[in-house]
Amino acid sequence: MIRKTAALALFALPAVAHAQTPAVADSGDTAWIVTASALVLLMTLPGLGLFYGGLVRAKNFLSVLLQIAAVAALASLVWIVAGYTVAFGDVTNGVIGSGRAFMLVPANLYDVRADTTLPESAFALFEMTFAAITPALMVGAWVDRARFSWVVVFAGLWSLIVYAPVAHWVWGGGWLAQFGALDFAGGIVVHTTAGLSALVVALLLGRRQGFPTSALLPHAPGLTMIGAMLLWVGWFGFNGGSALAASDNAATAIINTHAAAVTAALVWIAIERVTFGKPTTVGFATGAIAGLATVTPASGFISPGAAMVFGALAAVVCYGAIQLVKVRLRLDDSLDVFAVHGVGGMLGSILLAIFLAEGLGGTGYAQGFGMGSMLGVQVLAVAAVAIYSAVATALIALAVSLFLPMRVSEDEERQGLDIADHGERGWEFD
Repeated sequence: MIRKTAALALFALPAVAHAQTPAVADSGDTAWIVTASALVLLMTLPGLGLFYGGLVRAKNFLSVLLQIAAVAALASLVWIVAGYTVAFGDVTNGVIGSGRAFMLVPANLYDVRADTTLPESAFALFEMTFAAITPALMVGAWVDRARFSWVVVFAGLWSLIVYAPVAHWVWGGGWLAQFGALDFAGGIVVHTTAGLSALVVALLLGRRQGFPTSALLPHAPGLTMIGAMLLWVGWFGFNGGSALAASDNAATAIINTHAAAVTAALVWIAIERVTFGKPTTVGFATGAIAGLATVTPASGFISPGAAMVFGALAAVVCYGAIQLVKVRLRLDDSLDVFAVHGVGGMLGSILLAIFLAEGLGGTGYAQGFGMGSMLGVQVLAVAAVAIYSAVATALIALAVSLFLPMRVSEDEERQGLDIADHGERGWEFD
């Protein structure tokens, strides 16, 4: 059992778990996964860069682009060297994988990855793009004030210590998978880890200058909308590729992805219309991303009608989460990473337990599971990953800060990170 639909199939049909892996990879499935990998990378570079870049002030635009690119680049290297084998190496103790695939040496990779029709190199490629975007999502929480050198080192360690083990727990046959936890494309592994970790870093860094009394307005909402559109298109590869085959399941996941996104975007601007008197481009873009994040863990397991429910709830709950975090609690998660990605991912992971029911259009529960037991497993998985992510992130962040300051000076923050933190010149330690 390795991931997503394969995981459900193995629980529902134990005999399939022992079926022989095909000797030769399927070329059609392989082509789709390679294409999906490119779509996921499109989400990060340039989708996420434009989405976040448009939301910050102009003096920090280049800094955001550089941080996202550098974090994704380092996370990719970490994945090649050790992250993949920690996440998807052979199951040993249920906590981390074996060291079989260290450095992705071709001779040590299987011609066909178990329980798929893919060469393991294609599988590792696809998973690498997930490993790259997950820490990059966190950049939105600390824009305007985090020091570049600290960001890069922190993100590299986080990729190995937080992301890779959690991927093993859920997708690599680890202890949560053995309990029966399901996550089709990353509500727990990607969005819960990144969302909780982003909130922890935002708390450790403290508020931006002027927050919450001054209006820290986005300098280019149009770029944010374009970035959201690229993320939206790329998400078809994110969720559709997670079927790990060019199949009906992939098409269903893409339909559900789109249904949730359009519903969430429209509900979000409806809320804005009632609250502020008019819809906004940033609202439409944020709503779409909330819907995409929320449906991700369930996209291959539910019906399009359920996906619309996911989208509507994503808009209402994530909008409320932003008001709670920023307005009431005055926590400066700059670009709402926790409220949109974290809350959306956790919400979708829990809703999955309900809408998995055949009576609600889902694929049905595995043998021995019902709605109540499945709900308990999903809550356990979300809680365990949230707690681990928060604690590990705090320890990594503080450890790195012993050598590299987390935050730029007041003068540098006022001047803007494009100049103050070497945003125009490349990577330097301070």
